[in-house]
Amino acid sequence: MKKTFVSLLCLLVLFSCSKDENNDFKEASQQDPSTPLTIEEINAKIEAQLNAGQTFDWSNESNHMLWSAVYHGNKILTIGYGEMGESFSEMRTSKLETTKDDILKIIEAGENYERSKETVLEHDVINVMDVKIESYKTIEKLRKTKGIRYLEPNGYNHFGTETAQKSSSGCDKTGVGINAAHYTTIAPNNAQVSWHFAEHNIPQAWNHSTGSGVTIGLIDTGVSQSQTLLNSSGINDGYSNGRFVQKYGTFIDSIWWWSNNYDGPHDKCGHGTAMASTMAAPRNDNGMPVGVAYNANLVAYRATEDVLLNDYHERKGVSMALTQLGNRSDVKIISMSIGYLWSIGNIKDAVKYAHSKGKLIFAAGGTSTSFTNGYGVIFPATMSETVAVTGVNDGSNYERCDVCHSGNKIDFTIIMEGDNNTSKHPPVLGFYNGQRRYTGGSSVATATTAGIAALVWAKHPSWSRTQILNKLKQSSEFYPNRNANFGYGNIDALQAVQ
Repeated sequence: MKKTFVSLLCLLVLFSCSKDENNDFKEASQQDPSTPLTIEEINAKIEAQLNAGQTFDWSNESNHMLWSAVYHGNKILTIGYGEMGESFSEMRTSKLETTKDDILKIIEAGENYERSKETVLEHDVINVMDVKIESYKTIEKLRKTKGIRYLEPNGYNHFGTETAQKSSSGCDKTGVGINAAHYTTIAPNNAQVSWHFAEHNIPQAWNHSTGSGVTIGLIDTGVSQSQTLLNSSGINDGYSNGRFVQKYGTFIDSIWWWSNNYDGPHDKCGHGTAMASTMAAPRNDNGMPVGVAYNANLVAYRATEDVLLNDYHERKGVSMALTQLGNRSDVKIISMSIGYLWSIGNIKDAVKYAHSKGKLIFAAGGTSTSFTNGYGVIFPATMSETVAVTGVNDGSNYERCDVCHSGNKIDFTIIMEGDNNTSKHPPVLGFYNGQRRYTGGSSVATATTAGIAALVWAKHPSWSRTQILNKLKQSSEFYPNRNANFGYGNIDALQAVQ
């Protein structure tokens, strides 16, 4: 299911994180509507709130607004059920099962159908189900039902389709020539080190740690099958050895919301490949860019089609990837250079699940065109369970990159652009063998930080997530203080591994 707009990490974004889930829904102040709002009317209401710097939340919208979005969103309603804060349950209690069953009975009676794979989809770990809804009265009844944490039209993907512009860190499969001034070479035989690694003392940190024994989980657009240096046949080469790469797919490319026809693990966008290269590309004699943690293991998920999480299958794909990575004891770190304009319930629940399993989750603070980057941090980097990262330039003063977002939710920054918004960005492996390209934005900043965290964890394998995070903070420029827009600032990787 191809979207009609080009990839970008966000079009508009919020100043603050979304509120905790609750069932205090806004009541409709009208009679039952005979027709839904148009897509243009829905989008105008959303845009007005975002332009005013407000947090958009479906729980604050009228029954008519929610029903209209469900109507235009392939009739899909996502329901988070359970008590406040009951985001997931590996063993569901009888009370929780009863709550779910009572909700489904209301839906079956209102919609006049019996549950089936075409009408109800349940999630395994998070307390969420997706249902087919057509009747306004069903929405009205559900809004008054106890045991529902949120109701969201996860199939509604029409916002921003007219005005979206391409992000600097979106889809790109084109190889380009790399300026020799933008990298240095090291053994073996001209392995290339991005200029921005030196800004964080990453090459010096390699004398103490290369990420060996640590597994990073990447949730993105997948990894290209045409780039052998990021596949099993090429990831162990030269100074990179004794590690593995695994690729999975949780994204479904289908017009049918209930389809289980997964699209496979391979990148078709290029964004995930660039992030994988930043974190874990091998250090060998191919004359190609090296990753921050060039001896770390990589578990990559194709969970999304591009970086903007506006599609139902992308949202479900990301939530599934999070729960699956959460269940892996070997995965220490999760990196997500993807996001959206407002909180998405099933992803929020899955982030909380992965966090409960001790994962250190890095999320991009936001990347967009210059006219929108006055806005704050995007979801899921707004969550307290994630570590938010953005990009800054290499000038003497802290300035975010031309397309990067900043705000009080940011935890760390990475230098990834030349001063005065020049096009000096980090070089990475290209989509195809033998190719290189540049990548930018908060995306590459997030992947770089995840790689640094892998270096620290490899040096201290018995440490907890909290200890690793504290070490990163202590090794950053502003510590023990916190900057209002850039958190603890730039990380010194050498200091972090010492």
